[in-house]
Amino acid sequence: MADNSVCGYNPSIAPAAIFLIIFIIATLLHVQIIGHLARIAGHNHEDSIPIYSIQNLFILLAPALYAASIYMVLGRLITSLRAQHLSIIRLNWMTEIFVAGDVLSFLAQCAGGGLMASGSSSTGTNITICGLIVQLLFFGFFLVASIVFHKRALGNRAGTGHAGLVPDSRPWDWRTLLKAVYVVSLLKLVRSAFRLVEFVDGYGGYIMTHGAFLYVFDALLMALAMLVLVRYHPAFILRRAGKDDWVPI
Repeated sequence: MADNSVCGYNPSIAPAAIFLIIFIIATLLHVQIIGHLARIAGHNHEDSIPIYSIQNLFILLAPALYAASIYMVLGRLITSLRAQHLSIIRLNWMTEIFVAGDVLSFLAQCAGGGLMASGSSSTGTNITICGLIVQLLFFGFFLVASIVFHKRALGNRAGTGHAGLVPDSRPWDWRTLLKAVYVVSLLKLVRSAFRLVEFVDGYGGYIMTHGAFLYVFDALLMALAMLVLVRYHPAFILRRAGKDDWVPI
């Protein structure tokens, strides 16, 4: 471990550069590259608190912004299928409830990260932990709501029709989109659980002083999540919402 490193170790250029390239390719429509640019810069500036703060904040906070989009996908999907009666949450409340939880989690993590950057590591860590717990709770509830809707929709006879084919006629329908949402949600849940364990372990702990954990349980999982959304982008599947080839359920 480098004695003068604020990270507890010397960030490696190679893995940071690899994930930087992955995020650039996968995020033509999404952004999570600033944190990894800062990690590359941190290789030759191990004692720079500003660089460390930038990489820590952007890598920590960026995934919280994806959650709001995922929440809205479910509401849009239910509206497109005209299946409000199959949801356990009133549709006009769905986005507000989940986005409110996401905003609360984001603000807590942002405040915690700011305090950690300013030197109040103990208080900042505790606030960040609270934000991550809120994120996990709301995302878990979102998964429950999605699964209940999915089961109810599959139990409806009309729900078995193929709906909303993309322009090249690949059979991607509402079930395909829900499966993509599940994959992304599970990846994000694992990532959030890792960050929670990381902060509970604390600064100077084994997880924070070994960069491989961050790449495997944060960068890799979020890169996979974004690649899934690029491959099965909601806009491609929902673009014919409300048209004749959509089957109401």
